Amino acid sequence: MTPPINPATVITNQQLASLSDTASGSPRRRANLNMHPELADPVQRMFNAMEPETYVRPHRHARDNGWELMMVIAGHFSILLFDDAGRVTDRFDLAAEAVRAVEIPPHTWLAVVSLIPGTLMFEVKQGPYAPLSDKDFAPWAPDEEHPESRRMRDWYAKARVGEMPPRWYPDA
Repeated sequence: MTPPINPATVITNQQLASLSDTASGSPRRRANLNMHPELADPVQRMFNAMEPETYVRPHRHARDNGWELMMVIAGHFSILLFDDAGRVTDRFDLAAEAVRAVEIPPHTWLAVVSLIPGTLMFEVKQGPYAPLSDKDFAPWAPDEEHPESRRMRDWYAKARVGEMPPRWYPDA
């Protein structure tokens, strides 16, 4: 007996446009569309729509298989890499006419900033996704709800290799 053939997963331009619309209307100014069928999948594959107003707190995947691959689909975004103190060690600007993809090694502090409206990325990383242990957040950066997160996000857009992030105070 022949095993059943699983249908292919197809993502259309209409779905991606809808994802961008969802991101622009969401409080966090981002949204994702998972291609993997469940969070326990061993390979996580997703489209991420991001608007310039979104803040992605610096984080790392502190496990030996904690790499991430990010590829630009539309728009323009930057990936910032940091050392343990928060100093920028590298910056990659991804756009259709520039760098298209970057793979980030495990245990690397990173943040992402959307530079224009309608930015879409495709991300691949090892699963399974476990919300409580998926990532470590940088202690030298505010969380999403902190009033200083906007200042940090604005700094991302112009941050250069060798620079330190703006100082912030957790009790502000």
